[in-house]
Amino acid sequence: MGVLAGQLYRLQVVDGERYAALADENRISVRLLPPPRGRLLDRYGKALATNRQNWRALLVAERTDDVAATLANFSRIVALTEAERVRIERELYRRRRFVPVVVRDSLTWEEMARIEVNAPDLPGIVTDMGQSRIYPGGDEFAHVIGYVAAPAQADLDGDPMLELPGIRVGRAGLEREHDRLLRGRAGTAQLEVNVVGRVIRELSREEGTPGQDVTTTLDAGLQRAAAERLAGHTAAAVVLDVKNGEVLAMASSPSFDPNLFEGGISAAQWRAWTTAHGAPLINKAIAGLYSPGSTFKMVVALAALEARAVTPGERIVCSGVVQLGTARFHCWKRGGHGAMDLQEAIKQSCDVYFYEVARRTGIDAIAAMSNRFGLGVGPGIELPGARAGLVPTRAWKQARVGAPWQVGETLVHGIGQGFLQTTPLQLAVMTARLVNGGRAVQPHLTRAIDGRLLRGAQPEDWPLIGIPEAHLQLMRQAMAAVVNERGGTAFASRLPAETGAEMGGKTGTTQVRRITLAERERGLRRAEEIPYEWRDHALFVGYAPVAAPAYACAVIVEHGGGGSAVAAPVARDIMAETMSRDPARRTTPPEPSYHTVAARQESRR
Repeated sequence: MGVLAGQLYRLQVVDGERYAALADENRISVRLLPPPRGRLLDRYGKALATNRQNWRALLVAERTDDVAATLANFSRIVALTEAERVRIERELYRRRRFVPVVVRDSLTWEEMARIEVNAPDLPGIVTDMGQSRIYPGGDEFAHVIGYVAAPAQADLDGDPMLELPGIRVGRAGLEREHDRLLRGRAGTAQLEVNVVGRVIRELSREEGTPGQDVTTTLDAGLQRAAAERLAGHTAAAVVLDVKNGEVLAMASSPSFDPNLFEGGISAAQWRAWTTAHGAPLINKAIAGLYSPGSTFKMVVALAALEARAVTPGERIVCSGVVQLGTARFHCWKRGGHGAMDLQEAIKQSCDVYFYEVARRTGIDAIAAMSNRFGLGVGPGIELPGARAGLVPTRAWKQARVGAPWQVGETLVHGIGQGFLQTTPLQLAVMTARLVNGGRAVQPHLTRAIDGRLLRGAQPEDWPLIGIPEAHLQLMRQAMAAVVNERGGTAFASRLPAETGAEMGGKTGTTQVRRITLAERERGLRRAEEIPYEWRDHALFVGYAPVAAPAYACAVIVEHGGGGSAVAAPVARDIMAETMSRDPARRTTPPEPSYHTVAARQESRR
């Protein structure tokens, strides 16, 4: 009895506090509370990705004797697809019976009412308030903003919050790039549970930290105008602030609705997107690779000037064709342009002039100049999937193909064809560096985090790329002549007078296949007579205003035909909208005006 009394004294008095704590740990369960996801905003604070409260139906398996019957009754009230049934069964198998499983998210008020009325026939079904991600801009912002979806096994990075029912992670675009910032930090709830883990009551709650808001550099109105202008084309367009590299608009067409991912994409919808003409899931502005065509000629000219292979006033005669051994290299203008100096050659986009200039300069010098303008190097933007493109050199071909570089290949690359591959974003960066005094601006889409400005770079904050101002001025003058002087390849696409500004630019047309001698001899067919997949890509790069460059743009229209006929008018309308809105100098968005893309198109009709 004495030993027993001593043991009881030790348990209850000496070690009493320790065993009391252990008992509390056995009966108190700490569970995570998902925080609201941070918003994505345009430069003026307009929501591009936000949250809304929604009702959802959950199933607690232990509260029903027949799960299958409960789900069958629920499906008669709110229809469940086969894919939803498979998902629910999979989650029920993976989780313990007292853990809720989401049956249906984003219920409407009518659906909620029907569930509540039929509650006696739905044992185990409980309703709950959750949050869903919505994208007010829909497909117009999809490629830049991205979308969220339920985490896959590969997304689990040790964060226990990712295992919570209904949690979402960024899958593409800025949603993926800033996922950790947007995700926030989970809160906790202390729950009293019994020995099998069933909740008895909530003891305390500590709310989590909401995800941080990310302010982008986009102008929502300009983005919408650009997307509208590209509608109906397989195309991409980018608008940059030439002084600090902010991306003001980035549109890719065709697109998709990111809101559909919130509830889960069906296999049929995924097949429709992945097999659709125009590849709507691909952001062509950063991942589409195209030969730059004649938009590349300014880089070739600068490389030649630096190498002293040509002088600005030197005239080269274009007869319409260049003979190199047995190969013939043609100018786009049959019969030739005659004698051309550098500015006239850019203005009229003379191919023969640039064949000769490229031959004198050499591919390695051209490649080095290209890299200084952002071509063939890292994409330099915070978007997953951005590609670096390709600018070839002699060493690259030897290593890749195992064959020496040929002079004929240099000629072809002098007009932006051959192995060259660039993205529309890179072409916009190239143009910005051409007109901003030769400063190496980098494109970026993130302006602020929770209201704290990240990059307000002044022009002098960006390093110089080492191009003489006289050479850059010559390029700007030549690009201004392309648009604003008769004989320029984009003379028909001048900015409307009401903008009060002039635009400079350069057209480009890229062949997607080799034109045979027989086709040249019988004359090229009209674009509409050529099979779509054989038609040339149309390109345009531009800047405005000419007097004090502030904005640069790049446009690509796949299989659009000529750059002057198709891409230049698109760029004109987008640049006119940019000048009307003038986002680089505004702190609030402008009022809707007559100068919208839709209004101008209607006026022309």
